[in-house]
Amino acid sequence: MIAPTTPVAPITTTSLSVIEQAKRLAAYTAVDRHILPEHKIIGIGSGSTVPYVVERIVQQGAELNKDRVFIPTGFQSKELIVMSKLNLGDVDQFPTIDVTIDGADEFILVADYRKNAEYLGTNFPGVPIEVVPFAYAKVLQNLQHRLGSPNAMLRMAKSKAGPVVSDNGNFIIDAPFPLDIMKNPYDIMARIKMLTGVVEVGLFCHMAQAAYFGNQDGSVTVKRLADAKVVEEVISHP
Repeated sequence: MIAPTTPVAPITTTSLSVIEQAKRLAAYTAVDRHILPEHKIIGIGSGSTVPYVVERIVQQGAELNKDRVFIPTGFQSKELIVMSKLNLGDVDQFPTIDVTIDGADEFILVADYRKNAEYLGTNFPGVPIEVVPFAYAKVLQNLQHRLGSPNAMLRMAKSKAGPVVSDNGNFIIDAPFPLDIMKNPYDIMARIKMLTGVVEVGLFCHMAQAAYFGNQDGSVTVKRLADAKVVEEVISHP
C-alpha cells in the first residue's frame, strides 16, 4: 500500500501517555497506509483508538474529504464524524464500503501493544456478546453450562446502577473462555451466534486484512494476510 499523495501532519505524541501514544501511532499508520485518495465510502468503527483514526483522516485535508462519505458503526463514531465536520452517511444509503477502520471490503484493525497477543483473550479475557434484554438470563445459562464459560457475566455500568446498554438498547455479556477454546475462535463464535437472543459477538474471524499495534518504543507492528499466511513487520517512526 502507498501512502496518500496529500501531505499530512507529522506524528507527534509527546503530550500523551505511553498507551495513548501507542494508540495514536497505530491509528495514524493505518490511515496513512489504507485510507487512500481513491476511497470514497469509508467505514469508521468504535473504541478508544478511533478518535485518532478520525483525527488523522481530518489531517488529510478538506479537499480530499469533501467527496467522501463516512459510515459509522455506532453512536461514538457517528459523533466523531459529525464533530469533525465530515460527511455522514449510513449503510442503507451506501451498502458497498471501500475500506473500514476497526470494524466491508477491507477490514483494518488498530490497537495498542496490549492487544498484540498470539491468542485472543490472553490480555483481555472475555468475549463481549450483545444480547436482547429478555433473553440475557438464558444466554448466560447456556454460556456457563453448555459452551464452557462458567464465569460469564452481565456487564454492569460503573457510573450508574444497572447493566451497560448498547447503542441498540441491548445488554452486553462478557464471557471468558479457556485457552483451548480460544485457539479456535471461529468455532466458539459460531456456537455463540446460534444461541437464541444473541445479536452480535465481539469476534471478527476471517475478516481482518491487517492489524496495526502501536508499541511502547514508538514503533508500529503490522500483521497482515499474504497468501493465507500472517506476515509481520515493524515500522519505526523518527
